[in-house]
Amino acid sequence: MFIPNTPDWSTSIRYLNGKDLRLEKWELTVGIEIHAQLNTERKLFSSAAASSNDSPNTHVALFDVAFPGTQPVRSQYKTAVLGKAFQSETLIPALRAATALQCNIQQTSRFDRKHYFYQDQPAGYQITQYYEPFAKDGNVTLYAHDGIAPADGESITIGIKQIQMEQDTAKSLLQPPQTNLLDFNRAGHPLIEIITLPQIHHAQTAAACVRKVQGILQAVNAVTIGMEMGGLRADVNVSVRLNDHARENGGGYEYYGVKGLGQRTEIKNLSSFRAVEDAIIAERDRQIDVLEGGGKIEGETRGWALGSTETTRLRGKEGEVDYRYMPDPDLRPVVIGKDVLDHILHTLPAVPDQMLQTLTTEPYFLTTKDAKTLLSLDDGSRLDYYLDAFDNLERIIGNSDRQGNQTGYHKLESLGTSVGKTVGNWVLHELGGLFATAGKTWNEKTVPASQFALLVSHLLQMRITGRTAKQILAMKFAGDERDINDIIEGGGLWLEPMDKDEYVILAQDLLEHNDQMVKEIKEKGRIGKLQWFVGQMMRQGEEGRVEAKKAEAVLKELLGLRK
Repeated sequence: MFIPNTPDWSTSIRYLNGKDLRLEKWELTVGIEIHAQLNTERKLFSSAAASSNDSPNTHVALFDVAFPGTQPVRSQYKTAVLGKAFQSETLIPALRAATALQCNIQQTSRFDRKHYFYQDQPAGYQITQYYEPFAKDGNVTLYAHDGIAPADGESITIGIKQIQMEQDTAKSLLQPPQTNLLDFNRAGHPLIEIITLPQIHHAQTAAACVRKVQGILQAVNAVTIGMEMGGLRADVNVSVRLNDHARENGGGYEYYGVKGLGQRTEIKNLSSFRAVEDAIIAERDRQIDVLEGGGKIEGETRGWALGSTETTRLRGKEGEVDYRYMPDPDLRPVVIGKDVLDHILHTLPAVPDQMLQTLTTEPYFLTTKDAKTLLSLDDGSRLDYYLDAFDNLERIIGNSDRQGNQTGYHKLESLGTSVGKTVGNWVLHELGGLFATAGKTWNEKTVPASQFALLVSHLLQMRITGRTAKQILAMKFAGDERDINDIIEGGGLWLEPMDKDEYVILAQDLLEHNDQMVKEIKEKGRIGKLQWFVGQMMRQGEEGRVEAKKAEAVLKELLGLRK
């Protein structure tokens, strides 16, 4: 028998069917700070190129390394964005990001100095926007298909407190055992920091939030590289509290207007979606262990290493006074003209949710899974290829209709939802599979979209079989420069439609060998079994030649059923 509060007892009841029972008692709360490198040519306050992947220390201005006496460099462009010594063109991708995230853009914002010393910050302070950021009060809505926790239902909206511009730090490269090399190419690179409200209560949803934000930033061309390439990093603030306890008793901490929270800890520099989820789970469990053991959570910064099961303490959390925020005396306010805001609003590309709605409805009718896959692959180039192929297919079939050539062709509308789905399947799985098997990266020029569309049009109109289409696609992928029609003609690959006599022979053979099912259809009226015969005719006939409607009509005629 287990005795309560002994180690064996607590371990035995903690998990039931793989679920941690303590989570029914404790509520997790998470806020996220997402740091994203903006898609710009120049650094925020110097004329050096904004490149982090070139040879170390090859894109560094004197201001980037805090050379004594250096000042921020004024933008060489004349825009409606005013601010002394500020590369104003770096604000454009930041405005696209803030607009896509439903923020209120502040027409006047200011830069501040955040004082701290670390080897990757030689000035002893970071230029950021603490008191008056350029964007406030946004939100991002996550849906079930975004991968949120089932407990969050079909959707959840997470508030965004603010988005601020700031400069990135240098990159530290550890050379064991104690040497750190510094690459200042990244120092001064324009960043935005997106600060969510602490409204997330599941680790899975937190990871989905970061993933969704990255997708939005990439869709509106605010960033060019994501987490996997180091262009986006996340810090998470984690706390736990007893369910409903703080709300009932009015205790706890307040962060960004959300009251009754537990003491938070911050886990910094998470560089993958998996790391976000795993680090939050580990820290949640650690805090619950401490509190249930009678301990107290300390406000501190903690670290996480990929593959770990626990977070590690880095340092005590510095408060606002420790950073000694102050307005930057070298930088005037940033004033954004209304014409700039109007231009951003009217030229903003579609965000993923809008594109998902477009792709899953008329005329494309893709499944949500295929649409999300297209949106996530190859920085949008796979989606562009799909849309180009679909447009080409419309033109091919439309031209055939206008020329009065109805042999093997029907109007696009008559094909229903199969057109967009078939194009999507062949772009993702057939053509995509060839790239994967060959170990090559996606290249839309390998099989031009116009030729791809012509191939799919022949398949849809049953002029070639699926096996033939795959064979021709592989030939084009391997470098065959002939036109699709020439390949089909030269190989004698056109599919000849079956005549009625062939349908009758195939149907009669099936009926003669399945007399019991024939009796059930004719005597008991089980018409549904007719479709079994249709399926068998399509399987036994030559691939692609048996049309379901024609097969059904012949079967009804032979069975004496009304058409």
